[in-house]
Amino acid sequence: MKEILREIGMIARALDSISNIEFKEYDLTKGQYLYLVRICENPGIIQEKLAEMIKVDRTTAARAVKKLEMKGFIEKKDDHHNKKIKKLFPTEKGNTVYPFIKRENDYSNLVALEGFSEKETETIFHLLQKVRKNVEKDWEFVKKGNKRNY
Repeated sequence: MKEILREIGMIARALDSISNIEFKEYDLTKGQYLYLVRICENPGIIQEKLAEMIKVDRTTAARAVKKLEMKGFIEKKDDHHNKKIKKLFPTEKGNTVYPFIKRENDYSNLVALEGFSEKETETIFHLLQKVRKNVEKDWEFVKKGNKRNY
């Protein structure tokens, strides 16, 4: 069997490392930019949905959100219908940094897909979506305290 997940992991770690270096000047580290992007693209998202979207546990998401809030990139606002719910919104500072992060992401996509035809790009996208959906089933299962049978 080919080590597909190792390849995906190496790609993800390399891109994450590049982003952490390039976003250091904005005081965004350790993947915080991922959270900021999702909040900018989904203003008013709740923390639980954000964690689910990024595929991290709630504690990890809470730490990242707290850091982004302390650094002034995002703010929490009460929900009008349920005061227990806090919605996340980018601040002016967050919205100012977002286009740079988006440009970096677009550039990384161009670099990663260099030499691929449009059809190959579509194929790899659909295949990776299929891989993600397969993994999500196990992620949900294990997240609920279950053990997988190997």
